[in-house]
Amino acid sequence: MKFQLDFGQATYQIRRYDSQSVTINDQIYTQSIILMPEYLSEWAVKSFSALEPSHFQRVRALCPEVVLLGTGAKIYFPTPALLTPLIDDGIGVEVMDTPAACRTYMILMAEGRKVAAALLFE
Repeated sequence: MKFQLDFGQATYQIRRYDSQSVTINDQIYTQSIILMPEYLSEWAVKSFSALEPSHFQRVRALCPEVVLLGTGAKIYFPTPALLTPLIDDGIGVEVMDTPAACRTYMILMAEGRKVAAALLFE
């Protein structure tokens, strides 16, 4: 029996990634982005240290089940106060380096989950 991974019919799929960039479909992104299976947008955050609760309001408005926060090449854990907009709405948050967030996003997206990836590259 031959197995084949099905990524579903999502509009935006990650094709390649590393700690400095991500390729979605055929476009390379090196700036922070918010990604969902049917949504892609630049995210006006330059680095982890620049994050504020207001940055997560935009993610919250998308109503994901879970947010994968990719913090770049290293894992940096935000304070609970920073994630208040998501926590208050019962939205799960997983923090990991950006390559791990990309891998996890593809798995959850293939399962049909309403997942958002908030990816930082610096």
